[in-house]
Amino acid sequence: MNPYIKRLHPYPFERLSGLLSNATPPAGKEVISLSIGEPRHEPPQFIIEALERHTLDGLARYPMARGIPELRQAMARAMVRRYALDADSLDPDSQVLPMTGTREGLFSLIQAIIDPRERKPVVIMPNPFYQIYEGATLLAGAEPWYLNTPGETGFLPDFANVPDEIWSRCQALVLCSPGNPTGAVMSAGDWQKAFELADTHDFTVVADECYADLYTDESRPPPGALETAAALGRHGFERLVTLHSLSKRSSVPGLRSGLAAGDEKIIEPFAQYRTYHGCAMALPAQHASIEAWNDIEHVTENRHRYQTKFATARRILEPVIDIRIPAGAFYLWLKAPSGDDERFAHDLYVREGLITLPGRYLSRPTSSGDPGVGYVRVSLVPDEKTCEDALTRLASFIETL
Repeated sequence: MNPYIKRLHPYPFERLSGLLSNATPPAGKEVISLSIGEPRHEPPQFIIEALERHTLDGLARYPMARGIPELRQAMARAMVRRYALDADSLDPDSQVLPMTGTREGLFSLIQAIIDPRERKPVVIMPNPFYQIYEGATLLAGAEPWYLNTPGETGFLPDFANVPDEIWSRCQALVLCSPGNPTGAVMSAGDWQKAFELADTHDFTVVADECYADLYTDESRPPPGALETAAALGRHGFERLVTLHSLSKRSSVPGLRSGLAAGDEKIIEPFAQYRTYHGCAMALPAQHASIEAWNDIEHVTENRHRYQTKFATARRILEPVIDIRIPAGAFYLWLKAPSGDDERFAHDLYVREGLITLPGRYLSRPTSSGDPGVGYVRVSLVPDEKTCEDALTRLASFIETL
């Protein structure tokens, strides 16, 4: 067996199951899960209809890893529209690849990037983080380096905190904006600094932007990696690969559909890797994805639903606790009043039947502390009525502390 498998940490939800294994929720209250970032809005009907139209023919043929040309073209157009790029900014044939979701894309990209011949390769990642970053790094034989994103930095990475020795061994810098779990949004200046560091130390910027279409201020969409690179004259998107997904954007997590776009010098060998990797998207999903990437109306409606839920959270929770409405994504990164995030999540389940995720399950301790300890991630993924019920129970629980 691959010896690196032993280096993997338990997944956050395994730890959560252990925490709640001997706990009993209150009788007479429906259990509401707010722990997993799984969108639960109804999938758009036109996506379902597209799947149905293409099922018979699509399942009778092997899909190709690069996807059909029409899909890559739709993906390129979506990126151009989202970031107001020039129409020919992205070449669908050399700079865009379909992914079976950003999870698979992130994992396989890091495997393809890491050069094990180099001395102790490093992947720098935000802390707290999406655990795929860490798992992919470990299984590639590289070392994760956790860059803390505490409240003091606005929950954003401060690149000045990375030692020169780590930069010298860095092969990939993973960034997430809007961030999971904090919802913090990187500025164009933050992206620019990342690109400058990549040029200086010769590494790849891996931009996880799966929440890019979910933001709370309709007048201020989060600036993206492609957008910033183009504005800086980096028209080849050198040393950059960004990943986007339909899971959050279109509320179709089960479709397993995403994209990678950027530097063709990275995309081309990555495409070759994925040919052997065998994660080609099924043809019915490709055809449904074309329609999803081409349509913007359902994305706007979806985003407005999350904005409504954040407004509800502000109204219900502000009287009992200081809360920060994030700039993006669909999480509340809530500070546990007692400072003990595990105890808070445990007791909240026992008293109110709400399942949330302790922050320490999404982070790692470092010499500068553990930025996840003392926080709880609350995923506002159920429908509006269920979220309002859950937030009311949460407020009631906080009042008793």
